Amino acid sequence: MNNPRIIPIVMDSGALSDAAARAQETAQNPSHDHANDPSAPIPGRAPVFLKVADREIDEAEIAREMQHHRADNPHTARADAARALVVRELLLLEIERLGILKQTEQFGEETLEEAAIRLLIEQEVPTPEPNEEACRHYFESNRERFHSPDSVNVRHILLAAPADDIKGRLAARDLGEKLIAELKQFPERFAEYAMRHSSCPSRDQGGELGWVTRGQTTPEFDRQLFMLREGLVAMTIESRWGHHVVQVDDIARGEPLAYEDCAQKIASYLELQVKQNALHQYLQILTARYPVIGLTELEALAA
Repeated sequence: MNNPRIIPIVMDSGALSDAAARAQETAQNPSHDHANDPSAPIPGRAPVFLKVADREIDEAEIAREMQHHRADNPHTARADAARALVVRELLLLEIERLGILKQTEQFGEETLEEAAIRLLIEQEVPTPEPNEEACRHYFESNRERFHSPDSVNVRHILLAAPADDIKGRLAARDLGEKLIAELKQFPERFAEYAMRHSSCPSRDQGGELGWVTRGQTTPEFDRQLFMLREGLVAMTIESRWGHHVVQVDDIARGEPLAYEDCAQKIASYLELQVKQNALHQYLQILTARYPVIGLTELEALAA
């Protein structure tokens, strides 16, 4: 095994929540003995390539954790799962060292481990609230970000295909590209093509969706829609429903907001940034206290 090395770990609030939600089994069974776990793929101890201080994280644990870290590349999912387990171990080791469990009081539906992690962060990672001066400075430096919602006037032709129908998806895309090529020559035929080909109820209105603001459509369609310029989109837009031929007829930019309209939003954002930076620095301290072995190698495979 390689010599111990200190691993810098970045952790945001989402990672902290994930770590807290799955801390219970590890905290109650720090030896990681999963002999009675029916989900273990094979009997006996799985290989160990990852270690936090004197605690080993075996491949069976990483495999179970991977279900919470979906990725196209299995090495990426494995590295993300390993990183989450390392973070959990770092927090649990510090909870144990400080005797946090003895003074932990649960609130609501918190598990004991969630409550202990919350208390640990409250005690060891204080995060001051941003003052009005900081909020106003951020507002003045980022005025372009603060405006009422943009909206687009859009038409579309939905060429439907189930998400798991690969051939159907390819056929929908090919048909969409054919329609786009024809519409470039005969733009006046959009309503006709919508009535003939679209699977959306809007076909009865020639594909008209009207004015749409962010959040009103399927998220993956919405993200792409608000990146478009006016006119016929040169490629189909894919969503869970299929492929869309899209025509943007008009774009209305939102009106600028006053500071008072977004002060609370700015304060919440800055507070989150301060908390994430403080957590990152705290984890650096913990990795110095509890050396992490093997994570760099797993992350290198995912690069």
